[in-house]
Amino acid sequence: MPIRTILVDDEPLAIEGLKLRLEPFDDIEVVDTCSNGREAIRSIKTHKPDLVFLDIQMPGFDGFSVIQGLMEVEPPLVVFVTAYQDHALRAFEADAVDYLMKPVEEARLADTLERVRQRLAEKRGAEEASQLKEVLAEVAPEAMEEHEASAEGGDHAASRYEKMINIKDRGQIFRVDVDTIEQVEAAGDYMCIKTADNTLILRETMKDLEKRLDPRRFQRVHRSTIVNLDQVRQVKPHTNGECFLVLGSGQQVKVSRSYRDVVARFVH
Repeated sequence: MPIRTILVDDEPLAIEGLKLRLEPFDDIEVVDTCSNGREAIRSIKTHKPDLVFLDIQMPGFDGFSVIQGLMEVEPPLVVFVTAYQDHALRAFEADAVDYLMKPVEEARLADTLERVRQRLAEKRGAEEASQLKEVLAEVAPEAMEEHEASAEGGDHAASRYEKMINIKDRGQIFRVDVDTIEQVEAAGDYMCIKTADNTLILRETMKDLEKRLDPRRFQRVHRSTIVNLDQVRQVKPHTNGECFLVLGSGQQVKVSRSYRDVVARFVH
């Protein structure tokens, strides 16, 4: 996903120099450039960028004034760029991702962009979790309160459950990390253990296997199907109170009405 970026500096050569240094980074998309603070505020409100490289020393409306002018909107990530070190503390108090000195060094810029990517990943992850929670609340509102209460119990119980499972299949013994299991399907006294790139047969009943797996992560979504909730990437509501779970591999698993409260357990 491109990082939509605006460059703000009252010196045209400084903007051109920064654009050249950003060209090697394929995920950076410069959507606008601005030569003063007021123009920057208008552009940020219009384009809603992910990132702004913001000069501090500008006539009239300086970089900190730009930050103040964005108080009523969702602010982008900001990297201050300046020829002076005097404002470093104030820049970080403004929650800047970084503070770059002119002329910007390529290695320093690369480090800054890595910080930007991490911050954006955290931000987008939180947004996706919030959106998923809203969907789950609609699909299974009666289970949300129960799940939130159980989530407060912490992770200490997880140590009781298997982290690796030994499976004898086709004359070989496979050691399977439970984190990689996407789903388990029952076939009589046999279990089909499915990961993103393999399917193994385990001679064991579903009831016995369930006792070995952490129930906060592995839940039945159908009479004969268990899903690893950590592998779920999307919830797709369906008719009659049913829904589909999209797993990391792209596989879709139907959740029957009898087990629809399970989806509320995705919210961590």
